[in-house]
Amino acid sequence: MSNDKTTPEYALPPGLPRPRPAADGLESPFWEGTRSHELRIQRCRACGGWQWGPEWLCHQCLGWNMGWDAVAPRGQLYAWERVWHPTHPALREAVPYRVALVELPEAGNVRVIGTLVGDPLESPAIGSAVEAVFEDHDDADEPYTLVQWRTSERSS
Repeated sequence: MSNDKTTPEYALPPGLPRPRPAADGLESPFWEGTRSHELRIQRCRACGGWQWGPEWLCHQCLGWNMGWDAVAPRGQLYAWERVWHPTHPALREAVPYRVALVELPEAGNVRVIGTLVGDPLESPAIGSAVEAVFEDHDDADEPYTLVQWRTSERSS
């Protein structure tokens, strides 16, 4: 992957199903943000609580006034796993790869998941600083952008 946060290389091989927003449009602001290389996380307009995954009501105050805010595309590695067994035929040649659970301090420490790019045999330390890599899929019938993660140079 290149250092400019966009790359024609993909973290995982082609052939995987395209992520599809739910028909109800709940997470559409997230996907619109990724296309702009912005990380958007859901936030309650009543109590200010952050949450992930998206829901129609707030997990904290049970209010219905949810919105989406852009946050810095940086976090800390909360957990990770090295995947050795493909869960989809397109991943047969991609193993091993790493999946990361990333904690976002600017979003109330909610945790999001994604592929951890880089050498799949490296074992990053829990708590390591990570930054988003916006992976554009412009060649798709309906272009989309995924959020992947990589360890960063800043201290955690």
